Amino acid sequence: MQELSKSQKARNAIRTFKTLADALTLQGVYKPSGKAGEKLAEALKMFSPEIYGSMPDPRIVELKGLEYVIDRMPRGIEKCNRIILTAQEDFQDTSFEEIIPLKRRRVSYAVSDKEMCFVITHGQSEIYDILTHITFLTIEAQKIYQQACNKVDGISTEWIELERIVHRERELQADELDQAIWNLSIILGRTYKETRITYEYLEGNRRSCNSNNGLFNIVYTLGKRMIEEQLSEKEELTLYFTPSLHDMIGHHKYASLWAQSIKERLYHFGFQERPLHVISANMHSVRNTLYGAGMLQAIGEKVPEDLYEMVRQIRTQGKRVSEYAATHGYFFHKDTSGSNIDINIIDTTLIDIGTVHPSVQCSARLIQDQQPVLVVMDYAFGTQAFELLDELLCPCQIEDRVIAFSIESISIMGKAGILPGKKGDIMLATAHVMEGTPHNYIVNNDLSLADFDPGVNVYSGPMVTVLGTSLQNRDVLERFHSSSWKAIGLEMEGGHYQRAINAAIIQGHIPMNMKTRYAYYASDNPLVSGQTLASGPMGEEGIVPTYMITKVILQKILNPQE
Repeated sequence: MQELSKSQKARNAIRTFKTLADALTLQGVYKPSGKAGEKLAEALKMFSPEIYGSMPDPRIVELKGLEYVIDRMPRGIEKCNRIILTAQEDFQDTSFEEIIPLKRRRVSYAVSDKEMCFVITHGQSEIYDILTHITFLTIEAQKIYQQACNKVDGISTEWIELERIVHRERELQADELDQAIWNLSIILGRTYKETRITYEYLEGNRRSCNSNNGLFNIVYTLGKRMIEEQLSEKEELTLYFTPSLHDMIGHHKYASLWAQSIKERLYHFGFQERPLHVISANMHSVRNTLYGAGMLQAIGEKVPEDLYEMVRQIRTQGKRVSEYAATHGYFFHKDTSGSNIDINIIDTTLIDIGTVHPSVQCSARLIQDQQPVLVVMDYAFGTQAFELLDELLCPCQIEDRVIAFSIESISIMGKAGILPGKKGDIMLATAHVMEGTPHNYIVNNDLSLADFDPGVNVYSGPMVTVLGTSLQNRDVLERFHSSSWKAIGLEMEGGHYQRAINAAIIQGHIPMNMKTRYAYYASDNPLVSGQTLASGPMGEEGIVPTYMITKVILQKILNPQE
């Protein structure tokens, strides 16, 4: 029998993890330290996500992965031995603390000191995301436990010292901090420098955003929880999935409320007869591109000739730009459905075309004749993309009338991992290949290489839509890139958006020849060490590709060269 390749083994492990995660969700309860949890951990170790680095190595604690997870989970998650995933809980009028992680639009509540409740609004992808992070933390907690209790006579001296540091009331002085980090590095199996870097990163976020409890506390609490689990079954970490969560999955509960509120707002503005152009992007680039120069002129400041220089100049003036834009056709629609996806609505007829940055070509005649309306939606998360767009493209009932809006184009700008290039490059999708399923979608992309300036590397080819940012494997991705698939990147939403577009075409909600545009800027390269998502945000690197894509999309809508 032929031995499986690394990529085949990894694909099987990813499939196993997904199947187990789906089964546990339906089962309603599981313990990460139990049999099912061990199988999840085995699968995660088998496909060894690049973002979790050295997780499979039992000798060392993975620090960059820990930073990544702590940034995306609620503060205090390391203390919890009871975690509930539910679809909806009315906690607004309770004393429970609402905690939103630093780098995820995720709603959770600290029900007690050791109990956390996640309100799932982003669909199945959010469940996978939480389960992978919990599994990772459990694996790392077991390593810490082994270091804490690795002596014949019980607890190690390093652990006793860590406990003393955590419980001290005053802050550590410089020499004491050095000694404490050295002691912690022994427990973690890392160098002093590696431990110091992670300490400073988490400490900076703790002080500025109160987003975590600091490295000493996190490591101590993870180990202590594992020690308590060994002493009593009652202390074992347990995850619960409520019946309301089962009922919500696949039923678009939040998405339908979200879409209805947007359509009612559009109807209120009288836009039901106007051509709509849907753009999935961030909440600043379209606004800044159309209104940034006008805001600068309004306050008497010089507008830089270079678009990207202008963006750097107004980066910290978002409120001013919004206030100016609000007098020229810009409306901000705050989400109240629970989907956490806000909307910008822009009536292009009210834009002062003469004040738009000169590098952005807009046709005043087209705007006057066609009166296009831009509907800019914030980034979705995984499968949530299908639910939101599927609901948005459907006709709706308002005041006993069935209203079908005229959708002229759909443009998707996202961030993605790149396979042949580097951070800051641009990718144009020709197809979306759904990882873990047999579903593939051809994309008739209205964007081409010729649309972009030569200052940035632009690649065109198939994109892989992955199950999650934490469910990526180097061997699988290399296989997608080097085989006849010739994939150029990976992301989480494109295939789901395309599925919704195809469904809307089949149902007659949008015309078959409607323009679709997909462009991604590279936030990471999972095949290159030091360029994975765990290496940190793009910062200044992201300005040029983000605004170049925005500019091209706007010109396709407002100044098409047919």
